[in-house]
Amino acid sequence: MINLSIVIPFYNEELCVEETCIEVMNVMESATFSWELIAVNDGSKDKTAEILNNLSDKYNNFRVIHLTENNGQSAALDAGFKFAQGKLIATLDGDGQNDPKDIFKLMDNLTERQVDMMCGIRVNRADSGLRKISSKIANKIRASVLGDNVTDVGCAIRVFKNDCLKDIKFFRNAHRFFPALFIMAGYKIDEMPVNHRERSAGTSKYGRGINTRLWAGIFDLFGVYWLKKRFLRYGATEYEK
Repeated sequence: MINLSIVIPFYNEELCVEETCIEVMNVMESATFSWELIAVNDGSKDKTAEILNNLSDKYNNFRVIHLTENNGQSAALDAGFKFAQGKLIATLDGDGQNDPKDIFKLMDNLTERQVDMMCGIRVNRADSGLRKISSKIANKIRASVLGDNVTDVGCAIRVFKNDCLKDIKFFRNAHRFFPALFIMAGYKIDEMPVNHRERSAGTSKYGRGINTRLWAGIFDLFGVYWLKKRFLRYGATEYEK
């Protein structure tokens, strides 16, 4: 098993997919441990798949997973996780707004703080005012219902232990509650500030209208609340004869 798998989902990101991947590859060249980059093409209809395949042919530790059709960000991440060989997994958004240099800081803090997941908190967030306000409200509502106290659940850059995934139940839009699912499974998480940048090109393809995200988020939130109340937590040992 290698040390780190970096999983990035892409959906119709032909304008920035190559720049994003090459930046990650260049940053990781300084790593003193083994790593791989797993790019997941979430059924893109543009040239994203072609660009990713070309990059995979060029770089040995670059792997590409193609979903047969667009299934959403959670499905893309789940697929990437299933193929990941790293002891640790890092996630990034496919739009280049996350700074891959922060991966090293998250890894160091995960070890130092002895936690199972390190989450980023976007500093000087490079998004519109409306998007910032809606996220702030959504974070407060989610935290009050689930009690996870995660500052910035919308921040995509995280590092966590691969072994924990065996206890995490993924579903559509699960990525919005990823830290909470770790907490529900009994794992320790922590947070730290990370860099956030403007998009280099294009617009978000995973984003939907504020009103659509609001109602979908409320529906999902109470589904996760239901799951939290019914989550199985027990220890078991076998009697030794």
